[in-house]
Amino acid sequence: MQDLTPDPASLDPIETASRDEIQALQLSRLTWSLQHAYENVPHYRQAFDAAGVRPGDLTELADLQHFPFTTKADLRANYPFGMFAVPQEQVRRVHASSGTTGQPTVVGYTERDLSTWADVVARSIRAAGGRPGHKVHVAYGYGLFTGGLGAHYGAERLGCTVIPMSGGQTERQVRLIHDFQPDVIMVTPSYMLALLDEFERQGRDPRESSLKVGIFGAEPWTEDMRREVEERAGLHAVDIYGLSEVMGPGVASECVETKDGLHVWEDHFYPEVIDPETGEVLPDGEQGELVFTSLTKQAMPVVRYRTRDLTRLLPGTARTMRRIEKITGRTDDMIILRGVNVFPTQVEELLLRVQGLSPHYQLVLSRPHRMDEMTVRVESRPDCAADERAALAVRLCGLIKDNVGISVACDVVEAGTLPRSEGKAQRVLDLRP
Repeated sequence: MQDLTPDPASLDPIETASRDEIQALQLSRLTWSLQHAYENVPHYRQAFDAAGVRPGDLTELADLQHFPFTTKADLRANYPFGMFAVPQEQVRRVHASSGTTGQPTVVGYTERDLSTWADVVARSIRAAGGRPGHKVHVAYGYGLFTGGLGAHYGAERLGCTVIPMSGGQTERQVRLIHDFQPDVIMVTPSYMLALLDEFERQGRDPRESSLKVGIFGAEPWTEDMRREVEERAGLHAVDIYGLSEVMGPGVASECVETKDGLHVWEDHFYPEVIDPETGEVLPDGEQGELVFTSLTKQAMPVVRYRTRDLTRLLPGTARTMRRIEKITGRTDDMIILRGVNVFPTQVEELLLRVQGLSPHYQLVLSRPHRMDEMTVRVESRPDCAADERAALAVRLCGLIKDNVGISVACDVVEAGTLPRSEGKAQRVLDLRP
């Protein structure tokens, strides 16, 4: 793979600033953001008052721990525009979650917010190996979901040519990648697997495509998944992180030269990691739930937003801004099976150890009697013979028992059997009453 380490002169000065410079900027911006939220969002005024804090109580960054958390429930309770801090006429765009698990969460952006968002996504694409003049194939969904438009405007801000494909039409996606010769693809990792399958179905070798970089986000994925994609596609697989409530994609990004966790763009987003049970702020290096406070957002500032994503904060490497470790799971997609906590990424990591199994899988939860049961449905590789599947299932069940500590059923099915995602993969199918 091509060395895509950026020229240091191309970086924003803040990316290599000292920790003292970064923290001084954060304190100044955090002071403004708390005041802005308190003065202009009734929810925050009430929440601060109830907690007995005022924006002026923040004299150092550590004081943020005394301020209340914001949750998705708070956003839903103020649906649709109750969390906005500017008059409606200053809002230039609105995005919203799908609302598949409840009331949608709505976010708004001023003109300056949109410019900031484009800046941080451009910074993320450059960190991942994208360069001005590259062609970027955007296969994230467009519309109310932040992925497509966030990636689109960030790539344009960097000076790239955008191919706004959106999701779906898998056969056409592959044909256009072959014809248009993009350098970068931005897509969910599960849909990238579907694209690689389609390359091979069409008789094309994905390693011979023009793609140099894949920027993957919107769902957790493992180091084994990275190896799978890089080996099959011959590109750099780089992680990007974001969520609509905080901004969208571009809150943090891996750097292509290290691929050792995602650098948080700390000049715009202040990260904390907390104990998800007690809410206590944890020291850097300890795993817990990721929390963000926006530092520059005008339309919809967020204070200590609980992301439900599990990770830990680490020192900077390729940049001086701190890193978050790859997201290992979420507190709200954790499966509790007979008293044991299980995350889909744990199962994914184990099944990718079994030669003959593919990364296409689904966890099916049921309760046929009094006890919860889980069946891991996973596809075999296309070259795997049908009479080998039973042995693969036994091997996988043993790995899960030994490493996770639970007994599950494993069903190894023919390649192409499981449904393909055109966005975020549905890894868990809960059939329990």
